[in-house]
Amino acid sequence: MTQEDFNKLTQSVIASAIEVHKELGPGLLESVYEICLMEELKNRNIKAINQVKLPVSYKGKELNKEFIIDILVENELVIELKSVEEILPVHEVQLLTYLRLADKKLGLLINFNVPALKDGIRRRINGYL
Repeated sequence: MTQEDFNKLTQSVIASAIEVHKELGPGLLESVYEICLMEELKNRNIKAINQVKLPVSYKGKELNKEFIIDILVENELVIELKSVEEILPVHEVQLLTYLRLADKKLGLLINFNVPALKDGIRRRINGYL
């Protein structure tokens, strides 16, 4: 994907998240926002899968543990959802870890527990686009 493709995809996902936030408002569980965002993405013909498992390996051995990506859009964009009072550095590190483990370039951290959704979105890049 080109940088322009990533930007268009990101804009579409953010528009979808804003629509969900307009409809539901802040204060609900992360799982509610996840299922509604999946529906909104589907309605916009954006391919996405949720609860994507990432295996954990240590020294080349796959362990009996996994990380879970909330939503993977078009097999390129990692979405980590939150419904918290504020985004903490650990949330951003979590997203960056998922990007590295999944070998993806771009991710969005979206916190729905804010009055204006634009204030709850962080875009992170793994390396260069």
